Amino acid sequence: MTRIMAGNVNEFELGAQKSLEFGSDYVLVLRSLSGFWAIEDRCSHDDNELLGGPVTERDGSAPSIKCLRHGATFDLGTGKALTLPAFKAVKSYRVVLEGTQVWVESKT
Repeated sequence: MTRIMAGNVNEFELGAQKSLEFGSDYVLVLRSLSGFWAIEDRCSHDDNELLGGPVTERDGSAPSIKCLRHGATFDLGTGKALTLPAFKAVKSYRVVLEGTQVWVESKT
């Protein structure tokens, strides 16, 4: 398992988003009302970054994030594309809190 430290909990106010290099990818780490989430910082439709996109909480599911360029949305828990024009999933990552540290881990 590969992991990186994303920062300290106090660096992530509610709604905060941060893009980090993770191997050959960039990972978007964010804090929403329902917790911390990490997803590949790339829209599978046109490779635009997801950083800065609005996050929507969803009843009974992980929140979603919307790509600012063409409006595709992705499930923050699974990376699944929820709306067109994207139809391919992006990678999702596990977030682990250890004390005050926020870690991002690959799921494989």
